[in-house]
Amino acid sequence: MRKPRKRSFAELVSENKNQLMKDHAALEKIEERIEAKRLGKAE
Repeated sequence: MRKPRKRSFAELVSENKNQLMKDHAALEKIEERIEAKRLGKAE
């Protein structure tokens, strides 16, 4: 594997923030699906 180029701290922070935002949205979707399944089984 080749070494990725050195990134500035600000670049790392912004990239991290973008990934967290994406992950948060994905997690919310997954949680909604799980809750819907639970509610469907409970009734």
